[in-house]
Amino acid sequence: MHIGFRAALVATLILPALAASQTLPATRPAINRPINRPIPALDPKLPTLWIIGDSTVRNGQDRGENGQWGWGNPIRSFFDRTRINVVNYALGGTSSRSYQTPSRVQKYSEWDMVLNNMKPGDFVIMQFGHNDGGNPADPSRARASLPGNGEETKEIDNPITGRHEVVHTFGWYMRKYVTDAKAKGAVECIICSLIPRNHWLNGKMDSTQKYPQWAQDAAKESGAEFIDLHTLVATQYEAMGQQKTTDVYFPVGETTHPDWAGAILNAHTVVAAIKSLDHSALANYLLPTPPTDFPLPSGKAR
Repeated sequence: MHIGFRAALVATLILPALAASQTLPATRPAINRPINRPIPALDPKLPTLWIIGDSTVRNGQDRGENGQWGWGNPIRSFFDRTRINVVNYALGGTSSRSYQTPSRVQKYSEWDMVLNNMKPGDFVIMQFGHNDGGNPADPSRARASLPGNGEETKEIDNPITGRHEVVHTFGWYMRKYVTDAKAKGAVECIICSLIPRNHWLNGKMDSTQKYPQWAQDAAKESGAEFIDLHTLVATQYEAMGQQKTTDVYFPVGETTHPDWAGAILNAHTVVAAIKSLDHSALANYLLPTPPTDFPLPSGKAR
């Protein structure tokens, strides 16, 4: 369900932010990523929240490299982990397309790893879009999806693998995540629009991104919940202004990946939005009193 642009919700966000095996198709293309990361130990008696996305959700090794953090790290502290497992399995550099694509040294894609371990009663929250632009046949990455939310396709010869591949739209891949998860028994899927980059135009955040709308369309068509994270975070940045936003929430010289304070702000925003969803089962697993202190994990804050 789309969370509208509601001033009351935004106001409540600013203050707290500041204070099972899958069979892989033989022709699936590959890109150059490391071997599969292990899934952390899970309590089989509990449901699991699977968090997937790119480096703005989980940056690097999730140790604050270069002072950069994803919101998937601090958001775990908002949940009662005696009642739910929380796994941040996002991976930097991935797009909605490449997260579903194993590298030449992987047996499974990241998404296959999640699906292999997903069980009925689990939850999925996702955020992609930062790496979906460009040429689908880029010889150095081959990760871009097609623009839009439709059924358009483009056949390419993958320049990395030499294999033939059918590339789909961003929205198609997002809808596929929801379809796959529901087929495994997930009770709730949430699509987030991508967090905004620290790009400004005439004192306002750059709003030329089309991925938020495509994410919303994909959520509506697939029956997923929708959090307009892009708008909610941008509104908070604009309330503070460009200079303060830059000084407080981003490492020096960085415009895409927030620092620890920025990751906390984004996590606060996601949690407040979850609480505002109508009849969200995931909201039942949030702590009744949200944390107020977020000790910096190992790594640099900025």
